[in-house]
Parts: sequence; structure tokens; C-alpha cells
Amino acid sequence: MDQKIINLFDEYTHKPLKREVFLAKLSKLAGGTAAALAILPMLEGNYAMANQVSVQDADLLMEDVSYPSKNCTMKGYLVQPKLSKGKLGAVLVIHENRGLTPHIKDVTRRIAKAGYIALGIDALSPFGGTPANEDEGRALFAKLDAVQNLENIKSGLDYLRGLKNSNKKTGVVGFCWGGGMVNSMAVMDPELTAAVAYYGRQAEVADVPKIKAKLMLQYAGMDERINAGIPAFEEALKANKKDYQLFVYEGAQHAFNNDSSPARYNAEVAKLAWTRTMGLFEQTLK
Repeated sequence: MDQKIINLFDEYTHKPLKREVFLAKLSKLAGGTAAALAILPMLEGNYAMANQVSVQDADLLMEDVSYPSKNCTMKGYLVQPKLSKGKLGAVLVIHENRGLTPHIKDVTRRIAKAGYIALGIDALSPFGGTPANEDEGRALFAKLDAVQNLENIKSGLDYLRGLKNSNKKTGVVGFCWGGGMVNSMAVMDPELTAAVAYYGRQAEVADVPKIKAKLMLQYAGMDERINAGIPAFEEALKANKKDYQLFVYEGAQHAFNNDSSPARYNAEVAKLAWTRTMGLFEQTLK
């Protein structure tokens, strides 16, 4: 797909553009309204076709949970192995700027299937949770209080550590907006064991000394907007002797892991990045 169309969709989802403005620009790039409507499903995706772990998987326990934060009652999607010996490491999954979508719930199930307690957090809980309409969901992110949001995200890690079957070792993985929150949690939570940020905003350089967790930073080669922050962040990580791994996947688009979005999903890169992610959790959370 034309990179200009990919960049336009990135602008739509991150600035964000109003839908009518996005569709008008897409029609112009695609060569007409009919062509734009044909391309749109490839950009916005199909959740039903992307589930890798079934919601009926007999090996997993899945439930919607609520737990307290300082600011509100938080909601989440808790998934864990039905049968396990001993206590388990736990992973917080932080969504993109669409909220707790079916895709992120599937990612949560994938982690539980690998033998961890997994919680897909809903950062839009202060507004009652993620709405079905993605445009409405995206608009709500601009209304989140920045300080309270960080406290709310951290409450998910505290919740996981408090579970009876948790071994108290916690990891966090996030994508896009959630990738930025991963870096924020690495700064904010000294108890965090491992953190994996997919194409997420970097932490402030001045905050890097606070990081205690092992970091894995996964970037898309075509993601100029996010990648602009890599050099300063990596320099600070090196200067402060932090334990980190950084990967840039050349040719990959922002959101390369999202298999519900055909235009940007890269199966080969997603598999490699996921193998590395699970390798870090295997090393640190067992």
C-alpha cells in the first residue's frame, strides 16, 4: 500500500483527524471514494479474523474484573492458565489508543497461554470503559488526566502482585500509546521486573536513572514519528548502564504486531518480536 496512505492513517489515529477529513484525504490519495472504501477495511482491520487464541480455549480462565485505583474503579480482562503448579509471573497488557479492543484481549490470552497471569487493562475506565466505537474511544484519550492515568495504570501492576497465585514478579507489554505507558511504568514502578514497549513514546531522558526493570524496546523502521526519540533515549540508557535491548525492524510499519490491521501487520516481524518478548518474560518472570 502507498506509504502516503499509511502515513495518513497514522495521522488519523494519533492526532487525531476528524473522520470526515480523513476520508476526504484518503479518497484523494486513493483516486476516488470507491477506492478509498475498498482500502479502508485493510487499514481499520477485522478483529474476528485475527484471534490467535480462542475465547473458548479450555485451558484458560477468562474474566472481566474490577479493582480499585486512587481515582476510580478500574476495569480489566484477566486471563490465566486453568491448571498450574505453583505461583505464576504476571504480565500487564496495555492497549493502543483505541482502548481494550478484541485484538488486545487476544494478546492477553496469548500471554496466559504461555503460562502467565495476564491482565489487559482498560485505561478508559474513568469514562466507564472502552466504547464500541473506536473514534469515540480515541477521542477519550485526550481527556485522560495525565497524572491520574499513570496512577491508574500502575494500579494494574499492584492488582497483579496482590493475587494469591502471583509470584510477585511482574512484566508489562504495551503497543503504540501503551508502549509509551510501558516506558512510563518502568520509570514509575521500581518493583517492575521486565518491560516491553512496542513502538511507544520514550521516557524523558531525565527520568532514565529511575528505571530498574529490564527493558526491551521494539520499533518499526518506517515509524519516523516515534523513532525520532530513539537516539536521546538510548544514549541515556547507555550512560546510566541500564539493562535494555533495542530492536528496529527495517521495513516494518507502526503497529506491525496488530494482526487485525492487514495494511500494517507484518507476520514475519511480529513473530520475531513476539518470540523475543516471550523470551524476556521466560528469563525474568518464572
